[in-house]
Amino acid sequence: MKNLILIRHAKSSQDYNSVSDKERPLNARGKKAAPFMAELLKKKGVNFELLISSPAERAYATAKKFADVYEYNRKEIKIVEELYGADIHEIVEIIQSIDDKFNCVGLIGHNPDLTQFNNYMTDTYIDNIPTCGISSIQFDIESWKDIEQGIGKLLFFEYPKKHNPLL
Repeated sequence: MKNLILIRHAKSSQDYNSVSDKERPLNARGKKAAPFMAELLKKKGVNFELLISSPAERAYATAKKFADVYEYNRKEIKIVEELYGADIHEIVEIIQSIDDKFNCVGLIGHNPDLTQFNNYMTDTYIDNIPTCGISSIQFDIESWKDIEQGIGKLLFFEYPKKHNPLL
């Protein structure tokens, strides 16, 4: 059994004039939402063995907030360049390359990529994974190489405003 936790990066700055899209940092709301959602996952019993992040500043900053809550070594966050702007098939390739010793993996990325990937892998349609939203998908497989369209089961879908309207 393999569990993939899709995490959309937390809310980022909308100031496109001072930095490139890839360099946009988290805003104040994002800095609060990321640890809040990490704590929520912890209470649900999710135990990451591996965190994979897009190289974009807002995704990596989100990954670091999750790592801190989980006491996961920030240096062990795997940054995958291809996650920035990935399509469904690129995400599948990234997942298929995960070492099978890891059974619970958190993947921090972007929309619309993560929403489309969730809908490709499960029979549960999600219209939009909002910022810092989380989709937990379970695969009845022994190897990550065996993931394919439609075989995932959505365990839960959480997002900050579901629990706190200020986030």
